[in-house]
Amino acid sequence: MFDKILIANRGEIACRVIKTARKMGIKTVAVYSDADRHALHVEMADEAVHIGPPPANQSYIVIDKIMDAIRQTGAQAVHPGYGFLSENRKFAEALEAEGVVFVGPPASAIEAMGDKITSKKIAQEAGVSTVPGYMGLIESADEAVRISREIGYPVMIKASAGGGGKGMRIAWTDEEAREGFQSSKNEAASSFGDDRIFIEKFVTQPRHIEIQVLCDAHGNGLYLGERECSIQRRNQKVIEEAPSPFLDAATRRAMGEQAVALAKAVGYTSAGTVEFIVDGARNFYFLEMNTRLQVEHPVTELITGIDLVEQMIRVAGGEKLSLTQQGVKLNGWAMESRLYAEDPYRNFLPSIGRLTRYRPPAEEAESDRAVRNDTGVFEGGEISMYYDPMIAKLCTWAPTREAAIEEMRIALDAFEVEGIGHNLPFLSAVMDHPKFVAGDITTAFIAEEYPDGFDGVTLPRDALHRVAAAAAAMFRVAEIRRTRISGTMDNHERRVGSDWVVLVQGESFPVTIAADHDGSTVHFADGTRHRVSSDWTPGDALARLDIDGEPLVLKVGKVTGGYRIRTRGADLKVQVFTPRQAELAALMPEKLPPDTSKLLLCPMPGLIVKIDVEEGQEVQEGQALCTVEAMKMENILRAERKAIVTKINAGPGDSLAVDEVIMEFE
Repeated sequence: MFDKILIANRGEIACRVIKTARKMGIKTVAVYSDADRHALHVEMADEAVHIGPPPANQSYIVIDKIMDAIRQTGAQAVHPGYGFLSENRKFAEALEAEGVVFVGPPASAIEAMGDKITSKKIAQEAGVSTVPGYMGLIESADEAVRISREIGYPVMIKASAGGGGKGMRIAWTDEEAREGFQSSKNEAASSFGDDRIFIEKFVTQPRHIEIQVLCDAHGNGLYLGERECSIQRRNQKVIEEAPSPFLDAATRRAMGEQAVALAKAVGYTSAGTVEFIVDGARNFYFLEMNTRLQVEHPVTELITGIDLVEQMIRVAGGEKLSLTQQGVKLNGWAMESRLYAEDPYRNFLPSIGRLTRYRPPAEEAESDRAVRNDTGVFEGGEISMYYDPMIAKLCTWAPTREAAIEEMRIALDAFEVEGIGHNLPFLSAVMDHPKFVAGDITTAFIAEEYPDGFDGVTLPRDALHRVAAAAAAMFRVAEIRRTRISGTMDNHERRVGSDWVVLVQGESFPVTIAADHDGSTVHFADGTRHRVSSDWTPGDALARLDIDGEPLVLKVGKVTGGYRIRTRGADLKVQVFTPRQAELAALMPEKLPPDTSKLLLCPMPGLIVKIDVEEGQEVQEGQALCTVEAMKMENILRAERKAIVTKINAGPGDSLAVDEVIMEFE
């Protein structure tokens, strides 16, 4: 077995590999760019080597720099993680020439299956059903339009060397095909150093289900069940689970056997994933093979008990698989939520900055529940504009899907993140969505259920009652503490009233609190009541309460007259007044936000790539105004209505902060 492994990656996956290597007694080497000098993976590794400037194409995907780091440290093997060089044939060949082991498949398998165009041709030759498309390379936007018309809209424009939703666009018209071709090509070149593009039919209403395979160099191969990855946004997975709520045993077996056969056909070794599109009748079609460890591998580990990174290292070391297909058992259900540095209230645009607070829920592993958080950041660390916006993968496990979802709801509510925009509220909203809870999902779920974007959650009345009861009980505790601090220690409970009015989500709830040593009973005017108990202390940012025997977790911030409370995807201003204060508050005018309708504001920190209009030009609704790049994604900003451009304040190459004015209109 190896003594030292270099991890040619960064962030959470580098930390993940380090954990298993440490468990196996193997020393680790981290590599880092200027932006990652103080990153968590650098702190965790036994050694670390600086490899260049922040942009990945000047550091993490420069093969020569990784090879220099290997020579400096004497690493015997390299784990590539995912992304970057993980599916780069030239990198695998360079390692082989140096006598260093690649913890992954042979270069021939990467070449055969890592390239989406080649893999589809091989699958077709092997008799595997594939999605209709054009397998040749596309040289120009005009050619992309012609091919898209021949295939029939809608089409998917994809980077041949792509992954993680990068270099991928859906086009429904000639204009979108032309625009999408250039954006995909640019993103592919920036992210992968390979700008080849192909086009395939976009299948509507599909499920995205993938099979985890594991093969050794001795002819053994097996599959470890499937993962449901249909909850996607912009072709990037957001929530995954294992197993799928849709597959039956026969389909699972058929997909698994076909995936293993395909892997063996190309001499595959290590862990890999065969992705399928599955229709409503459980017909499945080969999509692509990822010749690397998947982002969502933890859910497979949770339901099988198999450490995939350990198996990859052992296979790379020449060992035979100690597992058999008969020995693979799927136990319970696992959920994974990807925490992204993206602001859901700004159409999920990237957000960068310092993590002023980062407190994940505690990791736990019990007989009937588990919580796991794979992360590569820490409180006080900075989220950079140079890399993927994913900062953590929160996973839960339980014996049933329903229980795993409930564990995820609680864990999401307990996850504290401040300083950047993030998608925790959206993840919570999905966990409560009736269609998701029922398992009635497709890759169109987010587009169909949130067609106008995400603007928060409106809590149903029963949930609102629970929050109001909790806030009233918490406010009473805070008032008692305030009277003590002010010096009125004697009989302080008589100085804190029992009648209050809770204002939340546009509603007013008069309540009466009856307190005792074990908690409070909150009585509402409509006759309902809730029993509230908690050990929350005023000032704590997280409140764990018990409401009528059920858990409720609230993120709590102090505001005038009450709290900012976040729970289950809702962001609420909750005010608690005496009856007289409530009467007066109702007379106060509401402060209106400033009018920005005549301004184009930069929606996220980023780089201006292109300005599409000129001063004095009349623009129409939907017309492209400019392109902003952030976190390896190009974002085209469009006119919301007909207007005339009066002033342009930024140009190509300018770096802007969020809400900086790009242009003005009349």
